[in-house]
Amino acid sequence: MLVLLPPSEGKASSGRGASLRLESLSLPGLTGAREAVLDELVGLCEGDEDKACEVLGLSEGLRGEVAKNAALRTAGTRPAGEIYTGVLYDALDLASLDTAAKRRAARSLLVFSGLWGAVRVTDRIPSYRCSMGVKLPGLGALGAYWRTPMAAALPEAAGDGLVLDLRSSAYTAAWKPRGEVAGRTATVRVLHSQIVDGVEKRSVVSHFNKATKGRIVRSLLTEGAAPKNPGQLVEALRDLGHTVETAGPAGAGRSWSLDVVVTEIH
Repeated sequence: MLVLLPPSEGKASSGRGASLRLESLSLPGLTGAREAVLDELVGLCEGDEDKACEVLGLSEGLRGEVAKNAALRTAGTRPAGEIYTGVLYDALDLASLDTAAKRRAARSLLVFSGLWGAVRVTDRIPSYRCSMGVKLPGLGALGAYWRTPMAAALPEAAGDGLVLDLRSSAYTAAWKPRGEVAGRTATVRVLHSQIVDGVEKRSVVSHFNKATKGRIVRSLLTEGAAPKNPGQLVEALRDLGHTVETAGPAGAGRSWSLDVVVTEIH
């Protein structure tokens, strides 16, 4: 099983470990593309600070992120699973997993990134600021830039198993499963169900959506669930106590769409 996650906008500080080694990151086929993005991002942030803020979409309060990006090559690193924070990662809580579940996380979790393309949670990276929605002056829109290198690297990473795609829309632009891989890919939408005046109302709640996805991944890792296709994933999630509805694939070569329905927000 390969689980595709979005990164977090906010990130923990860089560690005190060794500096970045691009060649040590997972998915080595992305190394050249990573080098190109890193070069342009560092160069941008070493130059005109106002321009860097504009390109990166940074508010005045986030101006310090420019200097952080300028120092990416020499900054300390930490495992990506410690760098990414926020609602989904708080709910996933990688640090508290037992040893077996941590091994499963290292094998199955892949975090998409505007700077790195995608990394595993054990890959050592510095803290940075560069979303997939950024349009760099030289390379252009990163979502489009990553499509070609991702098209080769991701099917290989997916192997012949299930792909559980929990990315946000900005990150789906970098890679869309196609053909046979799409047929064993499942996306998840979290719906909050309420009874209003005797009628069920369903809505998508962003914060809660992220937290629920984090808990879903955590439960799969903790229980050692190993679904091999979307149908088995539905069974596994139901066995773990989730209410899941599915329309199945929309057609040949199309991903499955799953709805996880919840009645309480927490």
